[in-house]
Amino acid sequence: MNAPHIRLATEADLAAINAIYNHYVEHSTCTYQLAPESEAARLAWFYRHGAAHPVTVAEAAGEVLGWASLNVFNPREAYARTVENSVYIHHEHHRRGLGRAMLADLIARARALDHHTIIAGISAEQTASIRLHLGFGFEEIGRLRQVGFKHGQWLDVVSMQLML
Repeated sequence: MNAPHIRLATEADLAAINAIYNHYVEHSTCTYQLAPESEAARLAWFYRHGAAHPVTVAEAAGEVLGWASLNVFNPREAYARTVENSVYIHHEHHRRGLGRAMLADLIARARALDHHTIIAGISAEQTASIRLHLGFGFEEIGRLRQVGFKHGQWLDVVSMQLML
């Protein structure tokens, strides 16, 4: 397989983005969404992201292997330079450095866009994601206990932050 290339996502990538995400909706606790995302909802999500909140994909040989985004943390104006990150890798492409490459790219984009801090909300049982973020200097700043209920269990969220 060719080395993946990270680029800005286009509308043509949304079916692949949604397929990757919906796998985790159905099989994981990395998202607390319970019902698969519809194509219409994914399209609306994409167009809510502007230049200050990019959506990216990692692509190799024409296949989208993962996606990432900088998201509005809070719509109030004073929060404009604080973003929340999302990184999702196709479940058949884990442990190949894609998550690391995509998070590094997001951090670089956030700095170039003059954001001040990145927030990550991670399910406490997603230890690989927590370790990934710690490796980039994110710090655990809190834990929300039993705020999600999925797959018959109560789940904690670890809040992490990187000052840029």
